Amino acid sequence: MSVEKFGYKQELKRTLSFWDLLIYGLIFLVPIAPFGVYGYISDASKGMVPLAYIIGMVGMIFTAFSYAQMSKAFPVAGSVYAYAQHGLNRHIGFIAGWSILLDYILIPALTYAVSAVSLTAFIPALPVWFWLVFFIIFNTMINIRGIEFTARANKIILVLEFAVLITFIVAGLIALNKGVNHSSLTIKPLYDSSKFNLQLVMGAVSIAVLSFLGFDAISTLSEEVKGGRKLVGKATVCALLVVGTLFIVQTWIASDLGRGLKLDNLDTAFYQIAELAGGSWLKNLTILATAFSWGIASALASQAAISRLLFSMGRDRNLPHILAKVHPKFKTPYISTIFVAIISFIVGLAFITHIDLLTNIINFGALSGFLLLHVSVINHYMIRQKSKQFIKHLVFPIIGFIVIGYVLMGMNHLALVVGITWIVVGIIYNFILVRVFKVKETSLNL
Repeated sequence: MSVEKFGYKQELKRTLSFWDLLIYGLIFLVPIAPFGVYGYISDASKGMVPLAYIIGMVGMIFTAFSYAQMSKAFPVAGSVYAYAQHGLNRHIGFIAGWSILLDYILIPALTYAVSAVSLTAFIPALPVWFWLVFFIIFNTMINIRGIEFTARANKIILVLEFAVLITFIVAGLIALNKGVNHSSLTIKPLYDSSKFNLQLVMGAVSIAVLSFLGFDAISTLSEEVKGGRKLVGKATVCALLVVGTLFIVQTWIASDLGRGLKLDNLDTAFYQIAELAGGSWLKNLTILATAFSWGIASALASQAAISRLLFSMGRDRNLPHILAKVHPKFKTPYISTIFVAIISFIVGLAFITHIDLLTNIINFGALSGFLLLHVSVINHYMIRQKSKQFIKHLVFPIIGFIVIGYVLMGMNHLALVVGITWIVVGIIYNFILVRVFKVKETSLNL
């Protein structure tokens, strides 16, 4: 099914295979993501970090199933924006896109901020803005060159991340076997009856879910895939399962190894445990790996994703049409890519000392968009198409909706206020587009 069926012109270059999509998803998700947020999740869950990741993965897997169904029905760029637009209607689609825009457009800023803070600790002589500028310029140049070039860079970065992760896992298992810190491999990281409290664990899940955000970004590359339309959904589910398993394994080892250990700082908790497992060299290795995996790998993928979402919304004239401008040589949405770079620098500087708040705001944007995605699946397949596949098109979306909704209710109050305000602004903006500027709905042949 081509994009022409939906009233669009094929402008982006189709070069990506299933493995390119899978690698892109893994890079965006960051296999070592728990390194940077482990302390906060451990504190909130009373040491049951793997349990928080398991619950988070269960919620996200149902969302991944919904993405798979909608990417098969509507193989166009735009992620949840396109799916809600075509699966429900134009106005709800805009709100879905507006909601997840809060996630996508802020994630690069978050990754740059985390990396800049980490590297500033290593080299205090260089100001934090230096690292922000360095990472932003580097990633912008690669993304403008083309998604194929980005895919090649992703493969190299992913290999390095896996090397660091394997090193930690091996060192951690050896340390547990030796009884370092009087520890051993136990079931307590999954369930500790003396500390278990569902409300506390769900609070931890609201933090852990950040590590899963990004699997959905694969769908933004739908118009650059060579092959069947099912590849996007297949890669989305596979990426989530692979990285979820890795999150559980590494945090299980860290939780058992660090049990009873007095953590000096929640920001550096994982690195403290890494030092316990292998010494200062492993501590420094995990710090540097976190800095560069977030600042280059994840930011590279997230910038590519948001530029495609802006391209899609600009093409429909729901955002300034200039954002849909494609580079004549590289066939990439370069105006959108540069715009994201500018926003990332501004937001990165503004939230450099408020990374926790930025994290919660990002989570709100993604999760609220996911709610509309699940509704889109039910409406398109069950109501429009009269589907008889009740498990795929009704049961799974309902379960995903309930889990995501529960996580949303347990989020930081200030983040909820900011997020709801953002959606209200989007509703007003959409009203002005339709009623004042008379922007017409894209013609669809469904």
